[in-house]
Amino acid sequence: MIIRRRLTVGVGILLATLTAGLGTALPAAADEAPTKASPKVELVLDVSGSMRTRDIDGQSRMTAAKQAFNEVLDAVPEQVQLGIRTLGADYPGDDRKVGCKDTKQLYPVGPLDRTEAKTAVATLAPTGWTPIGPALLGAADDLEGGDSTRRIVLISDGEDTCGPLDPCEVARDIAARGIHLVIDTLGLVPNAKIRQQLTCIAEATGGTYTAVQHTDELSDRVTQLVDRAAEPVVTPVATEGADSCSAAPQLKAGLYTDREKLGEHRWYRVDVLPGQELRASVSVSADRAVNNDYGVLLRAVTVHGREIVRGSESGTGRTDAISSGLRYPKPEQDSTDSEDKPAAETVCLQLSNSFSAPASAKTSPGMPVELTVDVVDAPDDAADAAAFGLGRGWWLLGVLVLTGLIAGLLVGWISRWRIAVWRTN
Repeated sequence: MIIRRRLTVGVGILLATLTAGLGTALPAAADEAPTKASPKVELVLDVSGSMRTRDIDGQSRMTAAKQAFNEVLDAVPEQVQLGIRTLGADYPGDDRKVGCKDTKQLYPVGPLDRTEAKTAVATLAPTGWTPIGPALLGAADDLEGGDSTRRIVLISDGEDTCGPLDPCEVARDIAARGIHLVIDTLGLVPNAKIRQQLTCIAEATGGTYTAVQHTDELSDRVTQLVDRAAEPVVTPVATEGADSCSAAPQLKAGLYTDREKLGEHRWYRVDVLPGQELRASVSVSADRAVNNDYGVLLRAVTVHGREIVRGSESGTGRTDAISSGLRYPKPEQDSTDSEDKPAAETVCLQLSNSFSAPASAKTSPGMPVELTVDVVDAPDDAADAAAFGLGRGWWLLGVLVLTGLIAGLLVGWISRWRIAVWRTN
């Protein structure tokens, strides 16, 4: 009996231990589920003496930047780790060697305390030099560590004053580290040299350059870039369009990059099955000085050259990018044999631009192109014009002919009625 009791007690203790172990192991396993690393962003602000200039909405550039920063800090997503670095904020003297080291981290990269960050920004006053290169190196070091996405947003109103350290070379070196760090630049002055330098910095890491001359533009663009850091990263695929549809590369749904020279035509091919809708959009960046009056055309064409639908956009002033898009829903195929596999239609996408530039502007390499291709299930009752075939030409021609006929009959009837009245009176 004693042995049986001891055996029973032992089994009970073992079961209790296993139950407790399972109870604690399950939550632990759940806690060990992989979590996505928080994206890191550092805002790099130029606080050099030129930021005193009053040319943004009637106030100084520094005041506009502070106002924009307050709005940006209020809108930062919770999952983003954000930091702030300054350049030219502390040394007011003429010693170049000292002035070119004037960069510091104002607010560390990490979970954001909005009040603390705003207080730090409020203390800034335009002071010294413009060491963009050293500031970018410092920001890259601030963002090191972990597997999260990294983004630097540089806001400046002038060229780097600390040569021979070229900010473009610094950006290329940062890109060569392979840490997947993107640098976006914003220029507060519409100056060709400043634009060229900031564009070079951005392009070296796959970032963007934006010219801003108003406070709301600055706030909106920085907020957009911070939000973009929190979104899933889609790596564009480099492609090369051909000069004809027959030689064009075959594209699937995705994001693609290419380059197109001024006035050039580029061709791509996409297969669309019955019951699917092709959605394509393109953005062409004007990364150099161009003449006014320009446009972008994106056409969907059959392999026999018949136009299906087109999208176009034009401009009359300097912009950083111009975009257009189109949609082509392909109707379902009627078939009595359920085993028949529907054949895909090859759609040729033609990208054209009407940019022109002064003789002094470079024509090579071509302007950056970003092409988005998506193939989705076609809507049952699409409301856009392309779904009804108006973009194919014949429907539109028929509508115009019918409208003209009715208008002609009405005008003729009214004219005869007026002549009859005149003769009677």
